[in-house]
Amino acid sequence: MRIRTPPRLLELAGRSLLRDQALTMSTLEELPTELFPPLFMEAFSGRRCEALKLMVQAWPFLRLPLGSLMKRPCLETFQAVLDGLDALVTQRVRLRRWKLQVLDLQDVSENFWMVWSEVMAGGCLPNDMWNRKPVQDCPRMGGQQPLTVFIDLCLKNRTLDECLTCLFLWVKQREGLLHLCCKKLKMLGMPLHNIRNVLKIVNLDCIQEVEVNCNWTLPVLAEFTPYLGQMRNLHRLVLSDVDVSRYISPEKKKEFVTQFTSQFLKLRYLQKLYMNSVSFLEGHLDQLLSCLKTSLKILAITNCVLLESDLRHLSKCPSIGQLKTLDLTGIRLANFSLVPLQVLLEKVAGTLEYLDLDDCGIVDSQVNTILPALSRCFELTTFNFRGNPVSMATLENLLCHTIRLDNLCLELYPAPRESYDAGGTLCRSRFAQLGAELMGRVRDLREPKRILFCTDYCPRCGNRSFYDLELDQCCC
Repeated sequence: MRIRTPPRLLELAGRSLLRDQALTMSTLEELPTELFPPLFMEAFSGRRCEALKLMVQAWPFLRLPLGSLMKRPCLETFQAVLDGLDALVTQRVRLRRWKLQVLDLQDVSENFWMVWSEVMAGGCLPNDMWNRKPVQDCPRMGGQQPLTVFIDLCLKNRTLDECLTCLFLWVKQREGLLHLCCKKLKMLGMPLHNIRNVLKIVNLDCIQEVEVNCNWTLPVLAEFTPYLGQMRNLHRLVLSDVDVSRYISPEKKKEFVTQFTSQFLKLRYLQKLYMNSVSFLEGHLDQLLSCLKTSLKILAITNCVLLESDLRHLSKCPSIGQLKTLDLTGIRLANFSLVPLQVLLEKVAGTLEYLDLDDCGIVDSQVNTILPALSRCFELTTFNFRGNPVSMATLENLLCHTIRLDNLCLELYPAPRESYDAGGTLCRSRFAQLGAELMGRVRDLREPKRILFCTDYCPRCGNRSFYDLELDQCCC
């Protein structure tokens, strides 16, 4: 019968090797597998660079989740890991039990290292946790499986930090031996010419989520679009703050918009599309919608100027029939016919879970148009109708039409128009009275899970007051 050494004694023995600088390739070959994670953590936090190099070369698992250890990156220790990998990548070192295939630099929420330490203390050895690769690994290159490096990128500064600079240089110099896979890419301020240098190194096929919020003009967006079209596995796109320069002619604007929208023909896995404060959509939404090749689950067009014809095109788009989320926050609809919105809600009634019509300027005369369709959205869990100047009577009617929406968990409605005086100033006592009346009438009809009546933004503090079970005033 084999007697197993207790995990705690094994860990102490391993630490002694680190302390005495006695780690060698031969000792690592004989080191129990379960000692590698706790010893690696200690070597990494203690900046024991030579030990790190050797441990990376002898790493006995498929995956090295380094990202969760790099909350405060240290160039010296990161370079030591890359140096250790270098011998493996160039095949200068091949240990008997070497298995490493994935260097994971993603900042995962689950702390794998701490989980390992806790289960080690209990004597449980979860080897499978370390041998799992990330879901949907990148495609093979040249028939072989090179070392794959997974990373999420947030390009928020004008230049890369020193660790990213080091990584990209290392990858570039080993082209064909490594596979740099980025699944989530955020561009939040870096100039386009620097972003280009990053995109030339990253495998664009791997990217699944992209967020662009760089205050670009339309011509700059047009320069980026060829890269967007190469992200063929893209699932989620967020585009914010794109302005049309007043110096661009209508012909040139149409050309740039066409360059951008035509890329969506290549995005056959796109499911979530968010466009906020994008000024070129006005009168051109049909161009974008006609290029969609998949059924969207989330569509958010917020704080944009649209024409009534854009809303009509949206209601007829075949790619929105399976929507779970529709967000039109800040789209001014006051002077529109809401028949297209009614048609749209009828089309998605069987799937829609989240509907946001905040600050759309919808008035009393428009609300009745959408009520029959709204009352059939039985999957709806969240409904936001704040920021629409409607009367007490209209609110009561609206609430009556949500009586059968049993899945509603959160409802946000505007304060009745009668809560304000002739100059538009909120009368708090009147709002509290009307809020109590509305809440009472809702409870006569059904038992709401969470319902709020909200005022307009306060001109002094910028916050809203709301009525739940009692009045909650803004901070001023």
